[in-house]
Amino acid sequence: MVIASRRHGSSSKTIPSFALDGEFLICLLDVLEAWLSRPVALSFFLPCRYNTLPRPVTQQLSSSDTGVHVGGEEKVEQVTSIGQIKPELYKQRSGESDSKKGEAPSCGRLSFALRYAYGTEQLVVRILRALDLPAKDANGFSDPYVKMYLLPDRKKKFQTKVHRKTLNPIFNETFSFNVPFAELPSRKLHFSVYDFDRFSRHDLIGQVVLDNLLEIAERDNDAPLWRDIMEGTSEKADLGELNFSLCYLPTAGRLTVTIIKATNLKAMDLTGFSDPYVKASLMCEGRRLKKRKTSIKKNTLNPSYNEALVFDIPQDSMEHVTVRTSVSKDIGHNEVIGMCRVGSDADGPGRDHWAEMLANPRKPIEHWHQLVEVSISLQREGNLRVEEVIG
Repeated sequence: MVIASRRHGSSSKTIPSFALDGEFLICLLDVLEAWLSRPVALSFFLPCRYNTLPRPVTQQLSSSDTGVHVGGEEKVEQVTSIGQIKPELYKQRSGESDSKKGEAPSCGRLSFALRYAYGTEQLVVRILRALDLPAKDANGFSDPYVKMYLLPDRKKKFQTKVHRKTLNPIFNETFSFNVPFAELPSRKLHFSVYDFDRFSRHDLIGQVVLDNLLEIAERDNDAPLWRDIMEGTSEKADLGELNFSLCYLPTAGRLTVTIIKATNLKAMDLTGFSDPYVKASLMCEGRRLKKRKTSIKKNTLNPSYNEALVFDIPQDSMEHVTVRTSVSKDIGHNEVIGMCRVGSDADGPGRDHWAEMLANPRKPIEHWHQLVEVSISLQREGNLRVEEVIG
């Protein structure tokens, strides 16, 4: 096959002629056919922007299950972990869930240090600080203090000062309990963290109970210990106890109430103390007939009085009267800390104390009485007014 050159107008340029035989054309067609039959050939003819499109995530995930066969070899695409959901990350460990089921919520942490003084047989407790306490007041803070005692008897209690408007109080106060070394294994140290409230019952924030006192006391140093403050259930108001004696002289018609002392009174001041005094009122059918007061003891929660308060009562009236003793704080309107009643119509210990006094004339009969809230005592006396208690 011969291709001749042509002239275009007067131009002297020509297209050279060359010969293509049939064998060359067949070879050329085979090369083109082989080229077009390759799988990547289509991407050569597509616009460039289509090559930049990412593969869908679903397709990436599915391609891991089925292999892609190219050129007779099996190649499995490596699946990326981006976008995958791993259920094992959301499974809670059984050990963690079991350990948290029986625990009360934490209400912050308490730091303290212990040591045992072998010479004096004293357990020395240093309350250092608290962290992350919950807010109990409307201003977003609390007025915390710590009260502590030894279980199981609770004979002696100590209390720190109140710290105003803080959730991270620093106490740094030291207290000592007289405990024989042999009793340490059976004793527990109980901490109660409270929020101080001037005009109502103090709120219990939480508690810490420490056992293994023997093991801790035998440590060489008194390094600080940290414990979680666990939320406590609403406990009975701890207002303190009052110790007094009753003595009646039938011939003289005279009742002597000797106020001896009080212990573990509720703190009414921000300093962690009170200025308490005791008032005894002679009551008959809800009316106050007479009242007597002790002196005021400053800055203490364990005042000692040893003061006699005398009432003249005819013998035939002893079955109709009661004596109400109240411990109050000396400030302005005289806040009542707590009270108790003795008489023939009193409850429990108050009735027993009165009956023992009548059975033993001219002999002082001494008892301890737990102080209760004013509202509870008023309910027991029926129509007694609050003004009579405070006045």
